Amino acid sequence: MNYTLTHDNLSVIYTPETCALTVTVKGSDIQWSWHNTPFLVRANQTSLVLTDSDCESHTFDRGTTRGVRSTYKNLRDGAGNPTPISVQTEVSINVATGQVKATACVLGDGKGELTALAYPPRMKFDVPEGHGYTVLPRMQGTILPAGHSYKLNDGIVFERGAYIPVYGQIQDGCGYAAIIDTPYDARYSVVGEEIQPYFAPSLGTMAYPRSILYSFFTEGDFNTVAKTYRAYLTERGELMSLREKIDRNPKVEYLLGCPIVHTCAAVHIHPASHFYDPDNPENNDRYFSFADNGKLLRELKKNGVEKAYLHLDGWGHHGYDNLHPEPFPIHEASGGAEGLKALQQTCTELGFYFGLHDQYRDYYYDSPHFDLDNAIVDVDGKHPYHDYWFGGPHSFLCAKLASEYVRQNYDEFERLGIKVDGSYLDVFSVVELDECFHPLHPMTRRECAEARAHCLNILTDRGIIPSSEETIGCMVNAIALCHHAPFYTTDWEDRNAENVGIPIPFFNLVYHDCIITPWYGIRHKGAWGIAGTDRGFYWALLCGGTIYYDVDASAEDIAYGKVALELHKQVALCELTSHELMDGHPRRRRSTFSDGTVVEADFDEEWFVIRYPDGSVVKGR
Repeated sequence: MNYTLTHDNLSVIYTPETCALTVTVKGSDIQWSWHNTPFLVRANQTSLVLTDSDCESHTFDRGTTRGVRSTYKNLRDGAGNPTPISVQTEVSINVATGQVKATACVLGDGKGELTALAYPPRMKFDVPEGHGYTVLPRMQGTILPAGHSYKLNDGIVFERGAYIPVYGQIQDGCGYAAIIDTPYDARYSVVGEEIQPYFAPSLGTMAYPRSILYSFFTEGDFNTVAKTYRAYLTERGELMSLREKIDRNPKVEYLLGCPIVHTCAAVHIHPASHFYDPDNPENNDRYFSFADNGKLLRELKKNGVEKAYLHLDGWGHHGYDNLHPEPFPIHEASGGAEGLKALQQTCTELGFYFGLHDQYRDYYYDSPHFDLDNAIVDVDGKHPYHDYWFGGPHSFLCAKLASEYVRQNYDEFERLGIKVDGSYLDVFSVVELDECFHPLHPMTRRECAEARAHCLNILTDRGIIPSSEETIGCMVNAIALCHHAPFYTTDWEDRNAENVGIPIPFFNLVYHDCIITPWYGIRHKGAWGIAGTDRGFYWALLCGGTIYYDVDASAEDIAYGKVALELHKQVALCELTSHELMDGHPRRRRSTFSDGTVVEADFDEEWFVIRYPDGSVVKGR
C-alpha cells in the first residue's frame, strides 16, 4: 500500500511492503529515493530481509509528527523458515521542520544473534560527473565527486571514518543532510556512490530504536549539510563553545594564538613491541633529558616565540607509551621528579604552558597493579590483546575504571609540586568507543564516551587544559585542544600520500569555535593526514587553526608562523561560516569567519591572502 506524507515544502510517497520511499522537494524536479531493501545480519553471516516477512502498517498523527508505523513479523531465513525476530519501523514528517525521520526497532533478538541492522535503505545516487557529490565526515571531511565509484572501508561513527554522525549528497545544488540521531552504535558503508547506514548491537542485542533524520534543500552545498548539523547540536544544547570552556577554565584562553611545541623525553621499546629493533638496540632505549628540553625552550624564546604550549611525551618511568595507567615514578635518567619539576618551572619562567602526554586506555601487563579483571571483556568473554605500541603486551582498561587512575596520578603531580597546565589523554577522542561485557563493570559505547569525558572533566575541574588526539564529536565538549584533525588520505603517515576525494573542513564548519586544532608544516608539503601536494600551513590558515613549532625551530620559521598565530588569535572564537572552492576549483579555496575575516589560498600557485575586518591585508607565499 502506498502512503503519501506531505509538508509545505516536500512530499513523501512510502510503500512499507517494499520499503520504497520517494521524496519530492518543492522547487526542484530532483527526486530522492531509497534504493534497496533493509536487512539484518546474523552472527552466521546470513541475512534476514525485512521485505521477506509479514508486514502490517498504519498511519499515525501525533500533532507534531505524521507518519507510517510498520511491523515486519516472521522474518524468514534463507530456507524460508520464519524466525522469532520482528522489526517495527516509523517513517514520518515533522510538521514544524519538514524533516523526514526513519526509525527501526528490532524485537526478539537474542544476545549475540545479530551483528548489524542495515536501515534505512540507501538513497539512490545516480548523478552524472560534474553535477554533484557525496559529503562524508571522514576525519576533517571529504567530498566524493559524482560519476566515480569508490572503494572505502566502512566508517565507524565517532572514529576516523566518521568524526561526526552526519553525511549528505548534492545534485545540482539540491540535496539532503542525513543526521544519525542514534549515533553511538552507528556505522556506514559506501556502495558505489551510495551510503548505507547500519547499526551494531549494544551489549549483544539491538536493544533500542535506531533513527536517522533527513533534511532536504533545493539550494545548498556541503556548507549546508554542516550547518544543518550545527543547528541540530545548538538546538539540543550540545554545542559548547570555546568561550564557555574559557569561562569554566580560564587557562584555555592562553591557547588563542598559541603554537604547540611537541617533544619527547624517554623511549623504551618492549621486545614484544612491533617497533622493537633487535639489530640496533640503541634505538630501543634512549632519552633526551628534561634539562636539555628546557635549553631548547629557552632558545625558542630567544628566537621570538612569545608564548607556547609544551606537549611532553615520555616522562614516565619507562618512557613513552609504557606502564599505563600507572607510569610513575618519573623517568630517572631524564632527571626524575626534580628534573621534570625544573622543566615545568622553566616553562613558567618563559611564560609557556606545561602539558603532558598521558594514557588511560592501553592497559599494560607490566603496569604496577595490573589485573586482567579490570580490562574490557568482549562479547565472547575474552580480553583484547595487543602488543603493537612501545610498551608491548597490553589489553584495554575498561573506561568506567579510568577516572580512578586519573585522580590518583594528578594527586601525585600535586604531591610532587609539579604544576601541570595541560594534559593529553591519548586516543580518547579518536579510537572507536569500547564495549565491556564484564558483569561488574558492563559498559555500552555511549557509557564509554561518558566515562572518557569524565576523565577529561576531572582535568578541567583541577584547572588543567584537557586535550586528546583528534576530534570525534561525542568528546568535543570535554576537550579544549586536540593533537590534530586533518584529512583522510591514502596513507596518513606517508608525506607523499594522496587525498581521498576532495578535502574540506567539514568538521570545522560545525565546530571551529569549540575546539583548538593545530596543524603541521610551516614550510614543507605533506604531513600526517595532509597530502603530499598540500602545504599544512595553508590548511592552518583556511581552517583558522594554530600551528606546531618544532622544539628546535629556526628564527625564520618562527617569524613566518606568526602569520597563522595572529590569524588564530583573531578567529579562534569565531564560527567558520563558509568554505568555498573558488570558481569550483578544488585547489583554490576561500574561508569566511563570522567576524568578517576572509582567507584565500591556492595550493598550486602557492599563495595566500588574509583580509581582516579592519581592512588590513596579509599576503604571502
